[in-house]
Amino acid sequence: MDFETAFKILDAAVVAQTKRHLKDIEVTILRSSWQGKKYGEIAQVHGYTTEYLQHDVGPKLWQMLSAAFGEKVSKKNFQAALERQQLSDTAALPKQLEATLQPQLKREKMTSPNSGYEGNEEVLLTNEQPQLNTEPEFPVGQVPLTSSFYVERPPIEDRCFQEILQPGALIRIKASRQMGKTSLMARILDEARKHGCQTVALSFHLADKAVFTSLDTFLRWFCESVGRKLKQLHQLDDYWSIYGSKDKTTAYFEECLLEEIDSPLVISLDGVDRIFPYRDIAEDFFNLLRAWYEYAKYGDRSSEIWKKLRLVLVHSKEVYIPLNINQSPFNVGLSIELQEFNQEQVQILVERHQGLNWIDTQVEKLMEMVGGHPYLVRLALYHVQHQDITLEQLLQTAPTEAGIYKDHLRGHLCNLNEHPNLVAAFSQVVKSFVAIELDSESAFKLHSMGLVVYCNDNKVMPRCDLYRQYFQNRLSQL
Repeated sequence: MDFETAFKILDAAVVAQTKRHLKDIEVTILRSSWQGKKYGEIAQVHGYTTEYLQHDVGPKLWQMLSAAFGEKVSKKNFQAALERQQLSDTAALPKQLEATLQPQLKREKMTSPNSGYEGNEEVLLTNEQPQLNTEPEFPVGQVPLTSSFYVERPPIEDRCFQEILQPGALIRIKASRQMGKTSLMARILDEARKHGCQTVALSFHLADKAVFTSLDTFLRWFCESVGRKLKQLHQLDDYWSIYGSKDKTTAYFEECLLEEIDSPLVISLDGVDRIFPYRDIAEDFFNLLRAWYEYAKYGDRSSEIWKKLRLVLVHSKEVYIPLNINQSPFNVGLSIELQEFNQEQVQILVERHQGLNWIDTQVEKLMEMVGGHPYLVRLALYHVQHQDITLEQLLQTAPTEAGIYKDHLRGHLCNLNEHPNLVAAFSQVVKSFVAIELDSESAFKLHSMGLVVYCNDNKVMPRCDLYRQYFQNRLSQL
């Protein structure tokens, strides 16, 4: 039995037990465990922490499979358990599998050569809504689509959902790290799929350094990444033998991708700021994206083709590189800058954590320490609900190396350590109990890092009291 066959059976068993499909992170653990990899290896390759996989996701996964199979299932024995399940129940499981996979079979039918959706593996042709998971997942990375712990920030979601359906749409999502950018991006793509769009999610964080050695190498990687997901790589070499880098990229997208599909194509580009340090590549690539956006507005034959393309750009840092105002994709389309949760939204999140019957003053105490920062709030609620710590203990230890935020705070400290001029500027901010004015560049960059917020008259102050307390004691040591 190969893993793909095993995966279909495992997923069918999970759907029958929980009414939801396996999550991406669960599939990652299963696939890697099938290959004999340890949690530490899985964490290193896929960007998680070993503790999170070994003590949170893993145990829940094996417990779920144990319930589905009616026997103890673990990382070490799940292959054997799967084989025993097949042998002991050769009739029931295939029927269960067939029923569970009906949406997939319907999707595969639509991806046949005569359907007009060739290569579109991501179009979902079912009206079934995913079963929401009410068990809080450890707050790292994207909030799953099936999670009940995603809190909307109206009217942002509705605006994005409406915009992505417009011909030639471009949406820009900006916020500092761990503010929910990728989670919003995932929901935009999901909405697009519900309306028949093909979607491709591309992260520049996953690109090797070698990709950025030249514009030609970068654009080749970009085309390959999109073409591979659309199963349209077979003609790329033909396009790459002629023209200049930007011309052949445009030709490949227009003639091989957009002309070959009948549905809109939504491409999300996560971690766009990864390109900023490579100024020559960045200027040409962003000029290219702006040109594609303009092509959809021309009103000629080719514009009908380019109207199919919709882009979602996601970035943490401000655009430091100078771009011609008429050649930049950062001053067109719909701009979204994610803000913190307000008290009502934090209260909603508290109520979704079963057993946390907090009164208003408890919510206020947490927000006095971390504000409405989505990640910091969710991490606190996760640990309190799991009875790892009380709210009082959490608040007392939060700005220390013994607190639950130590990794988050150390990450900021390392970033600051690379910019001595910002250390001096931020030191002034955390030592003052009123908003102060910094030079525009320092304020701009500290805000981009998520460390300060703007007040009136361009003055700034620490984003939250957690940062003030922690960095008051640390910056003097740098």
